[in-house]
Amino acid sequence: MDKLKKDILKVAGKSLRSRLIVGTGKYKNFSETAKAINASGADMVTVAVRRVNILDKKKPMLTDYVNPKKIIFLPNTAGCFNSDEALRTLRLAREMGGWKLVKLEVLGDKKTLYPNMIETLKSTKTLVKEGFKVMVYCTDDPLLAKKLEDSGASAIMPLASPIGSGLGLQNKVNISLIIKQSKVPVIVDAGIGTASDATIAMELGCDGVLINSAIANAKKPILMAKAFKDAVISGRNSYLAGRMSKNYFATASSPTKGLI
Repeated sequence: MDKLKKDILKVAGKSLRSRLIVGTGKYKNFSETAKAINASGADMVTVAVRRVNILDKKKPMLTDYVNPKKIIFLPNTAGCFNSDEALRTLRLAREMGGWKLVKLEVLGDKKTLYPNMIETLKSTKTLVKEGFKVMVYCTDDPLLAKKLEDSGASAIMPLASPIGSGLGLQNKVNISLIIKQSKVPVIVDAGIGTASDATIAMELGCDGVLINSAIANAKKPILMAKAFKDAVISGRNSYLAGRMSKNYFATASSPTKGLI
């Protein structure tokens, strides 16, 4: 139990007690956002720089409800479709809030929102050279994931399925391959639909999961946030415990010796 208490997720020098990262978009209002974050137990939240009001103090601001001194803000490039847009967005985030730990996503098209990996790799290399610590949204391709790590990515964030689809993990084999080869945290990002999906990801050995739509679009977002908190903890404990081996034939649960 002492080992479990010390089981901390470390990303780019940041220590996270929770392996659940949550988004801040799609909620009815900032009040609901704050309540969901609190229920999730998350230490880190993503903030879409291009979509969230950060400067206009006349309008509601996320920081009025979520304290950046208590919760780590992770600026991301949601809505960027090329390297130039992504780089400009994160440089702006650095100028506004001094953020160097960021999440990069460069999308390929508006229908699938799949990552454009050519632009993503290009952006990662540039950001790393500029001193950013980059957590990178990517496809579930092990070869490209390795290239991202070799380019200096601080975390690899393969999609489970298309953003906001709720389809859950579609390729457990590829995710497992990425986990086995990676020396940086692997955090499943996008497509998780319900708490059991998060448990599966954690049981595979993922270092964490990032959830937004599955919580914000639930009928009861606050309760769903709590469900994801429990699911991630359960999945992590299951992974650490080590599952039994699979067998195609039955094995009696009771001893076969000394039968009457």
